[in-house]
Amino acid sequence: MLPRLKKKSEPEVSLVPPWHPDFRNYERLPDIKVVRTAFFVNGAAISILLILLMLLAKSEWQVYAVNRQSDDRQRQIDHDKKGSDQNVALYKKFQTEEARIVEVNTFVKSKPVISELLFHFATKLPRNLALDNFDVRSNGLALRGTIRGAPDQATGYASAYIEQLKNDPFIVARFEDIALKSLNRNPSNNRVVVELFLKFRATPLKEAKKP
Repeated sequence: MLPRLKKKSEPEVSLVPPWHPDFRNYERLPDIKVVRTAFFVNGAAISILLILLMLLAKSEWQVYAVNRQSDDRQRQIDHDKKGSDQNVALYKKFQTEEARIVEVNTFVKSKPVISELLFHFATKLPRNLALDNFDVRSNGLALRGTIRGAPDQATGYASAYIEQLKNDPFIVARFEDIALKSLNRNPSNNRVVVELFLKFRATPLKEAKKP
């Protein structure tokens, strides 16, 4: 009978790590990711930074453009200021001259026509009064006349004539005051000389229409 074959004893497991990784132990596997998570984080941070830089650059450009436009406007203002000041001075001078012209026109229009005045006084003159002098002045009209009749009645005749002028619409529309300046006897003819002054109105009144 053949002797029983003995099994070879299994070799002892070596404690020395194998020369290649043990793929069955995932904790010991190396990091073999193609794209790492840190790449996405860094990429996002860089993108945000680039966006912020672009926004900052855009805002800086806008500020620069506004400042440049402001400088251009200021240079234009400085360039036109001399001409503008000259135009303002000319306009003020024009206003002054215009005011003088308006004042002169107003004064001229306020003075009645001399021929109309003379004709009216001639037609409305009382029979006992002779007109000796008719003097148109800048502010009014000076009249001098000789009163016919008794010297003791001269004062009454002069007062009556003044009342006649004050009630005359033609006179009232052009004169604001009628004053007796003097009432003196003329020694050469023994008659009384009366002097009146009628002050012009600043603005003539409209005469009432006759019915």
